Amino acid sequence: MVRFGIIGTNWITERFLQAASKVEDFSLTAVYSRTEEKAVEFAKKYEIQHTYTDLTEFARSQEFDAVYIASPNSLHAEQAILCMTNGKHVLCEKPIASNTKEIEEMISVAKKHSVVLMEAMKTTLLPNFLQIKESLHKIGKIRRYFASYCQYSSRYDKYKEGIVLNAFKPEFSNGSLMDIGIYCVYPAVTLFGEPNKIQASSYMLESGVDGEGSMLLTYDEMDAVIMYSKITDSHIPSEIQGENGSIIIDKIHTPEKVTIRYKDGTEEDMTVAQDENSMYYEAKEFVSLVKLNQFESKINSHENTLITGKIIEETRRQIGLIFPADK
Repeated sequence: MVRFGIIGTNWITERFLQAASKVEDFSLTAVYSRTEEKAVEFAKKYEIQHTYTDLTEFARSQEFDAVYIASPNSLHAEQAILCMTNGKHVLCEKPIASNTKEIEEMISVAKKHSVVLMEAMKTTLLPNFLQIKESLHKIGKIRRYFASYCQYSSRYDKYKEGIVLNAFKPEFSNGSLMDIGIYCVYPAVTLFGEPNKIQASSYMLESGVDGEGSMLLTYDEMDAVIMYSKITDSHIPSEIQGENGSIIIDKIHTPEKVTIRYKDGTEEDMTVAQDENSMYYEAKEFVSLVKLNQFESKINSHENTLITGKIIEETRRQIGLIFPADK
């Protein structure tokens, strides 16, 4: 069994645990929370034996082997490094860190202590995304990747009322790019690597983070057009355009229906069955890496995480999005 500790007791943690509970050899044994009350409440709900309110004590614990981190973005690097220094494998929610300096340090610590470090980017591990990757050759020379993920945040209503919640606070390394845009960027990196040029624009909120934005990534023979937002909805699919046809993806963040439309007008349904809880596959991948003593995923690799981080950092530079963690 791979025994897990948890940092973060929010809804995303609960969804992860629902998925991970289906993974063979996953075991939940410890939880950290800043307050005793939350730690005990969460432990009772999930029958967790060990609770901690001191992070150092948690990291040093012998009661678990790996940790899932789902705290605010600004805390990821510090918490992950502390855990890895104490020999714990780390599965860290996206975005894995606030900036590339933190990512590089996290990777260095992971290698030094021979532990698994993986960004919990669910998209690229889904069966339907792997189907997309394996089907690229069918549409000929790729000329454009288009990805759109625009989802109106319920927290934006509060923002307009003058109540700024964590999702729109720069001190937590948040905003539309970090929360939503990364779902468009990471798949592009996984499929096509690092771009030659980045052009970005966005609408900045008074709180200091971006509400929505667009990016153009230029490659040698193609480009990637990306749109993301937390202040509007969009219902258009994403698409990879080739000279012989296009791959149409219903949702870039969680592909559930994938179709190829060839230039002669014929269509091919490429959709495959996958678990309804999309986080199952990241949990399965991570547990497998730990059990096989492999220290990084071939898909959610350190390189892909770092390239994604570089793209996000350059985008932030262009739009003037600065976090306290950058200083």
